[in-house]
Amino acid sequence: MTESTIIELIDITKVYGVGDVQVTALDGVSLSIKTGEFVAIMGPSGSGKSTLMNILGCLDRPTSGHYLLAGEDVSDLNKAQLAKIRNRRLGFIFQSYNLLPRTTALENVILPLVYNRNGTALPIEKQREKALELLAAVGLSERAHHLPQELSGGQAQRVAIARALINDPALILADEPTGNLDSKSGSEIMSILSELHTQGRTIVIVTHDLAVAKRASRIIHFLDGRIASDEQNGYKRLLKKELAAIGAETNGSTLEEKVK
Repeated sequence: MTESTIIELIDITKVYGVGDVQVTALDGVSLSIKTGEFVAIMGPSGSGKSTLMNILGCLDRPTSGHYLLAGEDVSDLNKAQLAKIRNRRLGFIFQSYNLLPRTTALENVILPLVYNRNGTALPIEKQREKALELLAAVGLSERAHHLPQELSGGQAQRVAIARALINDPALILADEPTGNLDSKSGSEIMSILSELHTQGRTIVIVTHDLAVAKRASRIIHFLDGRIASDEQNGYKRLLKKELAAIGAETNGSTLEEKVK
């Protein structure tokens, strides 16, 4: 593992059930994701991608193997320890938004700070200020005091993105974030995630939509609990191809090498 690696999975297995009734959801998965990558996880139903996300999100523990998150082995932590890891290092974006219905957009964004030991030390006004800045960043300044039912699906998902960012997570996990949205709203959400990626955020997204996956810089396909393919995607691959064709060089090394 290198300093730039945020996720390191080593021979991860997850088995559900006991005795003769067992299902192997993940079968010896080894995987590394570097800080700043934008990775899409794809695969048919039952392929293991949701189980993988639960483990990456510290919502479940593997049956065997090791999961290193930012260099810390979290494989055998108890539920309370995993909860602290989730709140301190992870930001979640769900398909169904998971906003509290009786609280405003602003209050929903602030909510994770309530469970963050460092966040609760912030004065209330500082919490509000930070949440308002994040709502402005996702284009929802004017909707800060609206309830979830007063928002469109795309607006609700933008609130969820702001909430995911409130604790400055090292890793953002998005589970089908465009699944409940029309194509226009889905494209807007992906543009926000792409912008977060350009700012250096590490993002892992599960999706069934190839058009969504193509916005990522890397696509990993799962099948029967194993990695079926793992490929670089998007602008880096195209740029390397173009640079290789023209033989561009800078300071004695090719630009192609610089975008590896």
